[in-house]
Amino acid sequence: MDQIKKKIALSKLTDLQYQVTQKNGTERPFSNEFWNHHQEGIYVDILSKEPLFSSKDKFDSGCGWPSFSKPIAPVNAKLDKTHGMIRTEVRSKDADSHLGHLFDDGPEELGGMRYCINSAALEFIPIEEMKSRGYEYLLSIFKEISNV
Repeated sequence: MDQIKKKIALSKLTDLQYQVTQKNGTERPFSNEFWNHHQEGIYVDILSKEPLFSSKDKFDSGCGWPSFSKPIAPVNAKLDKTHGMIRTEVRSKDADSHLGHLFDDGPEELGGMRYCINSAALEFIPIEEMKSRGYEYLLSIFKEISNV
């Protein structure tokens, strides 16, 4: 993401979105936009709009944040030793937004990983809007309804 586009995108963020994506913040559990969201579609980076996660890979982990078993495309992972813990931070590739953390306590049948992601770092694109918003190439994720 070039610096001019990023500066424009940053100016459109809410205070919470900025705190999460740029200052490595965390939103409150169980009171964020997507923790209990079940609509079909994809979740993209709030800044760059790069595709990150699919509703097909979302599961209820009980943690209060949206949880996914895998990303749509590669994301960056880095060691995070803040707050007296050792964790793996997840960042978007294009905008380098802080998204959340990766844990190895996800459902075994889904690969065992849990991408615990802040809603404030995400924008949801419903399946009905994917084609018009330029994400038609990802409709194959939703095979049974890919003619949308």
